[in-house]
Amino acid sequence: MIQEIKTDARIRMGKTLDSLRVELAKIRTGRAHPSLLEHVHVDYYGSEVPISQAANVSIEDARTLAVTAWDKTMVQALEKAIMKSDLGLNPVTAGTIIRIPLPPLTEERRIALGKVVHHEGENAKIAIRNIRRDANHHLKDLLKSKDISEDDDHRAEQEIQNLTDQHCTQADEIVAVKEKELLEF
Repeated sequence: MIQEIKTDARIRMGKTLDSLRVELAKIRTGRAHPSLLEHVHVDYYGSEVPISQAANVSIEDARTLAVTAWDKTMVQALEKAIMKSDLGLNPVTAGTIIRIPLPPLTEERRIALGKVVHHEGENAKIAIRNIRRDANHHLKDLLKSKDISEDDDHRAEQEIQNLTDQHCTQADEIVAVKEKELLEF
């Protein structure tokens, strides 16, 4: 029972870190990256689908993304979806290829994005601590029902705390890497 609680906590904490990575990938740095358009959806024959299911998104150079529509009739819809997104990008269409130049970030914008990155990291650490609280609550329930001893409870709580510390440290490292990317020119 204790092992199941620890395994569940480890898996949920790992998923929290994965979610943090996904959220930070959406935040634009000065460089072009295909994941920048992951949350953009396009109307593809009557249904909303991610842009990656209607076109190929690739990096043309350090500051330009290229979106190649799989269907020539979808070029206008793709361009419209990119313009409507909250990214503030201005696509340029040339035939079936849509080029998206990424303007360099201003210093103010870098600082603002750094705050967003830091906030996402804090949210991830809060989620990790909530998982720790849930695991400890399950352990206390087992202790109350006398399924485990106090020594087992104390040992398991210590192991869960170590897991929490490791995952919080990893969250800090992920945030530090993203902040460093933001500050690069």
